[in-house]
Amino acid sequence: MKQVVTFGEIMMRLSPPLNYRFAQAQSLEITYGGGDANVGASLAGLGVPAAHVTCFPNNDLGRAAAQQFRALGVNMDATVYQGDRLGLYFLEVGAGMRPSKVVYDRANSAFAHLDPAAFNWDEILKNAGWLHWTGITPAISATTAEATRQAIAAARRLGITVSADVNYRRNLWQYGQTAQNVMSELVQGCDVVVCSENDAEDLFGIVPEPGTDNKFVSVARQVMARFPQIKQVITTRRKTHSASHNGLKGIYYDGKQFLETVTYDINPIVDRIGGGDAFMAGFIYGALNYDNPQQALTFGVAASALKHTVHGDINLVTVAEVEEIMKGNTSGRLLR
Repeated sequence: MKQVVTFGEIMMRLSPPLNYRFAQAQSLEITYGGGDANVGASLAGLGVPAAHVTCFPNNDLGRAAAQQFRALGVNMDATVYQGDRLGLYFLEVGAGMRPSKVVYDRANSAFAHLDPAAFNWDEILKNAGWLHWTGITPAISATTAEATRQAIAAARRLGITVSADVNYRRNLWQYGQTAQNVMSELVQGCDVVVCSENDAEDLFGIVPEPGTDNKFVSVARQVMARFPQIKQVITTRRKTHSASHNGLKGIYYDGKQFLETVTYDINPIVDRIGGGDAFMAGFIYGALNYDNPQQALTFGVAASALKHTVHGDINLVTVAEVEEIMKGNTSGRLLR
């Protein structure tokens, strides 16, 4: 099996233990994660060869972050070490009616100031069959957007499948370019996108057609018409009962058929950060290993549901565990 290559920033995550608030914390737990990197690490855990491309500061923190992902089976050989600081984010995990909170401290990170010329994409992608990126990466800076563009262009030359979670983060776009202009160019090179109706409106000005019965299909059809390279549009539907209790299902459209999964009831939630990344990783795994998109979609949602039971950004589950959820074995019964 060829590699899945992901590209994006990895940050240090700092969290109070248990469900403590920031004001109560006497210590912070360290983990590492990033939207694109979480996909690669999750795939590695599912047995898919994965490589991640990023830029770290050339110091102990950068090397520690790289080592964490190597330990999870991710090839980090294309890492560039330059710049001064590792991006941080702080997570306060909510419970019940109290939502989780995230505080970012990522300005002027090494990744934000990367040099696009430092990445030889033809070489990086020579053993790849799939490239994945998220809308977070080009939102960080003009140089990260240019590096993303070059990665997609190389993947297209090499005949590699390209996927993106468009993941619109309004507050990140601060360097003088609009998300609408940058993302429209980049999405033109994608085969698969994770894109909700809200993302489609915010990024592309696409809204459901009047009187449509299925708003997602209407939007997905218009996205595919504007960007003909796109073959599949997917996303999840989340029902938030509380910070500790969600329902989750997946939906899919490929120009011919609309698919959806059952809704998985997730209660209690341990950690929902990385749930969307687990969904994407699961869908990629399913696309590479199953015969039909319904199975791929269901694997993706089942993997995401399981991620909500795992601390940290990364979905530390096996294929067998996900397939048990797909079979309906969701009781959490003790296994001996």
